[in-house]
Amino acid sequence: MSSKKILIVGGTGYLGQHLLQEFTAIQDTLPYALSLSFTYHTNPPPERLLKAIPHALPFHVDLRTGNGFDDISQNFGQPDVVVNCAALSVPRACEVDPTAAMAINVPSVLVKCLSSFSNGGTVLIHLSTDQVYEGTKSFYKEDDETLPVNVYGRSKVAAEQFISVNYSNFVILRSSIIYGPQTVSPVPKSLPVQWMDSVLAKGEAMDFFHDEFRCPVYVKDLVTIVWILTSRWISEKEPMQLLLNVGGPDRVSRVQMAEAVAHIRGYNLSLIKSVSSSTVNRGVKSPADISMDITRLIQTLNMSPTSFRDGIKLTLEAELSSASE
Repeated sequence: MSSKKILIVGGTGYLGQHLLQEFTAIQDTLPYALSLSFTYHTNPPPERLLKAIPHALPFHVDLRTGNGFDDISQNFGQPDVVVNCAALSVPRACEVDPTAAMAINVPSVLVKCLSSFSNGGTVLIHLSTDQVYEGTKSFYKEDDETLPVNVYGRSKVAAEQFISVNYSNFVILRSSIIYGPQTVSPVPKSLPVQWMDSVLAKGEAMDFFHDEFRCPVYVKDLVTIVWILTSRWISEKEPMQLLLNVGGPDRVSRVQMAEAVAHIRGYNLSLIKSVSSSTVNRGVKSPADISMDITRLIQTLNMSPTSFRDGIKLTLEAELSSASE
């Protein structure tokens, strides 16, 4: 089998780094040569990341203007798989600059670039969000109406609609909160489990919301999902138009998340103060319950996501292991 090419758009972010690391680790186990590339925008790729993925090609790309895509076409060629992890994903930042949110989160330039390859030989795996849902019930299904309550959610709905209308070979993954071990080159954003662990370790009381619910997904499960889809396309070459909710099996509030961390680490549960999300002004409206039904994910890919408690254990074990190195 000839060489296969994967492009990770947003490769220096949290999910992007995990994808690059895992795909690099399995390169030698495959029956074909696997070429990797990734895009970055704000800062050059950190040296630690480049050392961890020595054969992956970095490309500077501006998703709003398309600058850099020609370089990919000329120096990497047509990818077999493109995984789009790039986004303006902080809801408050999207509220402040909705124009930027739409320009970055709706991958119009990326789709135009992929459409320039006339043979339809590239599948686009696009990361969306559970925040496309309104949040007024539990366990949303993929066919439920999308009624986002903030600019971030609206930009991601617009992205899904744009892809489905303008590209014929795609998978859209509506992801919940992604948690797991820190990346090889630490990302600046706060990671949920690590933040809760650090706060509770101080022994000081902290407020957590009891009335917002999500289905957090362990990052390595999400990497597995992307790889299953990638392998399916490479082996079968059957175009896809697939929409999947991607979450873990557990519907949890922030209080329940903190309690799970506390149980595993042996922290005092009385430090966790249960409060309503309405007591805090975050500068953006947040959906109350966007837990998701993941039946289609499990049946389509024949995989079972990690429980939240087990995912926390794996995350904290990885953090202890990296701290001792």
